[in-house]
Amino acid sequence: MGADRYRPRRTRRTGRPLGGPALLVCGALLLTGCASMPDSGDVRRVDSSPGTDADTQVRVYGVSPGKGEQPVELVNGFLEATTSSEETLPTAREYLTKGAARRWEPFATTTVLAQPPEVRVEPDPGERDSDGRTVVLSGKRIATVDATHAYRPGEGDYEERIHLSKAGSEWRIDSLPRGLVLGEADFQRMYYSVNKYYFAELGPDASNSRVGQDVLVADPVYLRMSIDPVTAAVKALLDGPTSWPDPVVSTSFPSGTALSRRDQKLAPDDSNTLKVRLTDRAAHVGEARCARMAAQLLFTVQGLGQSSPEVGSVRLERQDGAELCTLSRDGARSFAPDRVNGSGAHQYFVDADHRVVRLSDEAREPQAVPGPFGEEGAGLRAVAVSRDERLAAGVTEDGRSLYVSELRSGAQRGGAKLHSQGGGAQYGLSAPSWDGLGGLWVADRNPGAPKLLRLREGADKADEVRLPDLKGGVITALRMSADGTRIAMLVKRAGHTTLRLGRVERSGGESAPELSVRGLHSVSPRLEDVDAVSWAGDSRLVVAGRESGGVQQLQYVGTDGSPADVPAVPGPNGVEAVAAFEGQNRPLIAETTNDGIVLLPPNEDWKTVVKEGSAPVYPG
Repeated sequence: MGADRYRPRRTRRTGRPLGGPALLVCGALLLTGCASMPDSGDVRRVDSSPGTDADTQVRVYGVSPGKGEQPVELVNGFLEATTSSEETLPTAREYLTKGAARRWEPFATTTVLAQPPEVRVEPDPGERDSDGRTVVLSGKRIATVDATHAYRPGEGDYEERIHLSKAGSEWRIDSLPRGLVLGEADFQRMYYSVNKYYFAELGPDASNSRVGQDVLVADPVYLRMSIDPVTAAVKALLDGPTSWPDPVVSTSFPSGTALSRRDQKLAPDDSNTLKVRLTDRAAHVGEARCARMAAQLLFTVQGLGQSSPEVGSVRLERQDGAELCTLSRDGARSFAPDRVNGSGAHQYFVDADHRVVRLSDEAREPQAVPGPFGEEGAGLRAVAVSRDERLAAGVTEDGRSLYVSELRSGAQRGGAKLHSQGGGAQYGLSAPSWDGLGGLWVADRNPGAPKLLRLREGADKADEVRLPDLKGGVITALRMSADGTRIAMLVKRAGHTTLRLGRVERSGGESAPELSVRGLHSVSPRLEDVDAVSWAGDSRLVVAGRESGGVQQLQYVGTDGSPADVPAVPGPNGVEAVAAFEGQNRPLIAETTNDGIVLLPPNEDWKTVVKEGSAPVYPG
């Protein structure tokens, strides 16, 4: 933790600041950069050390209700106390009657509002409630976080009621909704996003997967800021996947596995080994299964970043402390989520002559790819390159045909793998996309028979993928996740194009796989129109789009629909296509209306690569 600092905050009761460099108690909160709260001594000024808020985990502590507080004042104090860093919110419970304090489930759900809730006393309905008062909370809801920590965007009006009664001479809350209600700013301060990792259920594709069956899938959740983020993340992992990815992932931990009661606070030791003692449910797992369990845990806690010490290895133990298995970071490479992404060494696009060209760090001038797609007369309008950069799939200028070729000198183009009967490029085949398992995905936008297709390793026979009811919408573009379990689709309906994310469910046999997209939901609800999308991480997308009546913007969003915890991207004008590398350490590349193909290297400005070009992609 960095030096102690105090973040200014305004209490909603008085409008007075809660502190600058001085430590002040006001309203219902005490803010401090310290991990512990003094319970005696004078209030003293503490000098602020240089640094930024990002370097310091600010602690917020609740302040007990004062004497003689009226209903609105008391409810405001309670709401502020719920924004504290206290693990079980004991101070907030002081605002409740004893019965309400026992019944209240603050973490059953969290409602996120655009602003802190408005508080007002409900008008007298006719029969005076001489023993109580009803206070109304209202606002604009933007999302909820459920009991499994899953974020669910959803805009709408929010209104709930809190009832108060006299406990002796003081007002106390005796009835209130389950969970917490927070303004967006408080939510962003109090919660952080963590990727839990589970294994993909590949079904009939398991034996044909280019990267084997040990494919980890990110399941993003939101956890409360705490002084023990490792333990919180491990407990969330052991709880199992959230409801949306659950049908397509599984955990290697036996059902009911939990932390031993003697091991409720987790932290790496001096050798950076995280020792995790588990209940007897996991006592008899085999070595291979234990390694998978340790991999899930290792990659989950590694994603905590600066909020957690570095973990070099994980040791899983039985209740008595005996070793189940130990997995080092190097030993976990065979499970690493990013191993299915490919290297991202090249960026590809279609040049003005409709050939496929590529860029690399060594050669910043576009070079024609080896093989038929880089030759004169290739006649392509879109391309997708397999994650190992061995194969490429190209759609012809008229959108009617898809070809697959090796990226090597002397390779033959061969016959078309797919034909579309759609009239013109707009109604033909979409730009294709490869998952990391070896599957090639493409949408046929033929208005008479729209469909989604998958070709294994670019084979001649395509598997048709069952789709949910798009209510008259048409898939205009798609991008597959590297793990093969999620598909991002742009769907055009009623004149607007929105971004939808679906999970890919697999059943049937190896010779006749049955594929379907289910659980389709919006991940950019605030954008009325989306122009381009690309995967930009295990649970993150980069999107070019516009809000109602607004200008186009380039932003990152989480696959759960939450704002990504990265700065907004200063976008070039008129982005028509964008590509990012899922490993997150490569430049963005985009096609623009006026500047052609442009590149955004890390910590630099956008640079024009060529004035004429289209369809930029990374492998995938």
